[in-house]
Amino acid sequence: MEVNEAIERRRTIRTFSKDASEEQLRRIILAGTKAPSGGNSQPWEFIIVDDPATVERLAELKYRLNRKFRPRKGEGQKEVEERALNQKKSFQNASIVAVCCESEGEPSAWLCIENMSLAAVAEGLGSGIVAYWDKEKREAEKILGLPKDYELVAVMKIGVPEKENAPPSRRPEFSWLHRNRFSESAQ
Repeated sequence: MEVNEAIERRRTIRTFSKDASEEQLRRIILAGTKAPSGGNSQPWEFIIVDDPATVERLAELKYRLNRKFRPRKGEGQKEVEERALNQKKSFQNASIVAVCCESEGEPSAWLCIENMSLAAVAEGLGSGIVAYWDKEKREAEKILGLPKDYELVAVMKIGVPEKENAPPSRRPEFSWLHRNRFSESAQ
């Protein structure tokens, strides 16, 4: 698959019908490690989480976090609860990979995650990225047994998409491009 095709086909997947194989996960993680990093530090570490109880605990933490969101305009707490439950359900039937790095907040870990997302597409799979923060992040790090000088960057859910997602609505091409200064359009 051409890289531009993988970029065009990449979607956030929220429901999976089947997890990735061990071989697929290893290829996807290996693709992640090919990402650039400052000073070639390669700060990433990966945890494949296949223990059902641990997966459930991570899903429950994300559910708790999402319940804290305020309702969107025109919505109530019912819709917030529904989205939080859907986030929890999105861990089902997926392979779970925690991406961690040393605690200096290394941004290259996100480049690694994007490589992994694109590699998942090339494998005929999909992915969803989950972030944690505040006390739930510290709790997730404890569940995953991270040393104190490491942090959880994100958890990736990888697997066979339950259904084909429609392309997301995007801003018009190049409406976000400027030249020399923010206010000057480059179109």
